[in-house]
Amino acid sequence: MSPHLVERLKPFFQWLATTDAFMKAGPMIVPRLDRAVHRLTGGRRVMSDRMVPTLLLTTTGSRSGEPRSTPLACLPEEDGSFLVVGSNFGRERHPAWSGNLLKTPQAGVSFRGREIPVIGRLLEGDDRTEVWPRLLRMWPVYDRYTEKSGRELRIFRLSPDRDRGDAAPPPSPGP
Repeated sequence: MSPHLVERLKPFFQWLATTDAFMKAGPMIVPRLDRAVHRLTGGRRVMSDRMVPTLLLTTTGSRSGEPRSTPLACLPEEDGSFLVVGSNFGRERHPAWSGNLLKTPQAGVSFRGREIPVIGRLLEGDDRTEVWPRLLRMWPVYDRYTEKSGRELRIFRLSPDRDRGDAAPPPSPGP
């Protein structure tokens, strides 16, 4: 699909993402497709990246201690950090990856072929207020997810972990 066509279709896909049917089926379909495309392209792409910048976040499971990989829409920042939102497709509960980051902030990001060790920090107060409008400009669907879920969506800043500079992020789980 050409970039021009993607831009023209973006309003349709944003509308689709706010429908009850998508919010129910999306969590079962979209992450699996994103992970499959990520594997097939050697980490250079994910399916959703054509619509909104998308990374693959690998956290440590808060209960299992095992690596858990999740594709997430992201807002890359100039300093090399990424903003991610725990929308969970508008579901009532916070997504598991956000709880994993709260317990173990060290994580890994795969973004357009780069592997980046990161530290996740929950944004609250003024920090959260400052980034929310930028996130809504990128993906207006977050407003609908907030309304549907009845909760404040968690926002994290994933900053490069300078102490682990060249260290690889936690391994991605197998297929």
